[in-house]
Amino acid sequence: MKLSLSTNWCNRQVDDGAAIAEKALSLGFDELELGFHTSVAQVDGFRRLRDRIPVGSIHAFCPVPLSAPQGYPELYALASFDEDQRALAAFHVRRNIEFAAEMGAETVVLHAGRVALGTFFDRGFGSGTLRAARADGGVEGARYRRLLARARKRRAARGAKLLPLLTAQLEALVPVLEQHRVTLALENLPYLEGFPDEAELAALVAHFGDAPIRGWFDTGHHRVRESFGWLADAAAPDPALFRGMHLNDVVDFDDDHLAPGDGKVDFAALRDFAHTVRHVVFEPKAHVDEAHLRRGVELIRRLW
Repeated sequence: MKLSLSTNWCNRQVDDGAAIAEKALSLGFDELELGFHTSVAQVDGFRRLRDRIPVGSIHAFCPVPLSAPQGYPELYALASFDEDQRALAAFHVRRNIEFAAEMGAETVVLHAGRVALGTFFDRGFGSGTLRAARADGGVEGARYRRLLARARKRRAARGAKLLPLLTAQLEALVPVLEQHRVTLALENLPYLEGFPDEAELAALVAHFGDAPIRGWFDTGHHRVRESFGWLADAAAPDPALFRGMHLNDVVDFDDDHLAPGDGKVDFAALRDFAHTVRHVVFEPKAHVDEAHLRRGVELIRRLW
């Protein structure tokens, strides 16, 4: 099994792409994922070392667009009710597909977007409403379950309206993906509003069949969704739906992006799944030190 390192780990601390690639090699990684914090200036360094450590995947939007103040995976939303937002996202996704092909990468990882729930909740899993409800009796408490039931009903209704809009955008991208021999992988996101959810992803993959549209499984995001009771489908991930995975350990309710072994994700249970996907990518945040990352690599190699 090839293990990959997301350059998000140190993109903002190390300016030279070649130096980042060398560090990944020293840690025992076989490939790189160029993260959404990758700068234009770093690209040449990664390109020079591709013969020693290839780029397996890139995480949109990469490199950071010159118009953006900083890297962020949701600068643009392909899944949006706003037509201009969808068009802008499609433009940048096309650029990322072309960039992936230039770098020899096989996959573009994308946060497709979110289903806005209006004034009922604010953005993401940091919602004050849900967190307050969880603090008052926990996720099994009556108040939380009542609020969650209302939120899930609204989420499902709005998701059903957003699904054909995203489908149309993806259909326009399929010829570009096929031309460049790149797969677009839609990541599971750690909030109720994240789109597509488990059921919506299954519907999309079924719709596109053999076309290069798949999911991307983030272990920590899945754990957060599980902890809050947000999973549309509590079954184990279906390998047929996914192109790759991020190894991201968390402590239940927070998307910590720790090294494997430093949180509560059951990586042993994901062994068989990991052997079915093309990409296995460590995605620690910058606060994870080298010693913890090394231990995480050792843990995964021992378990898998």
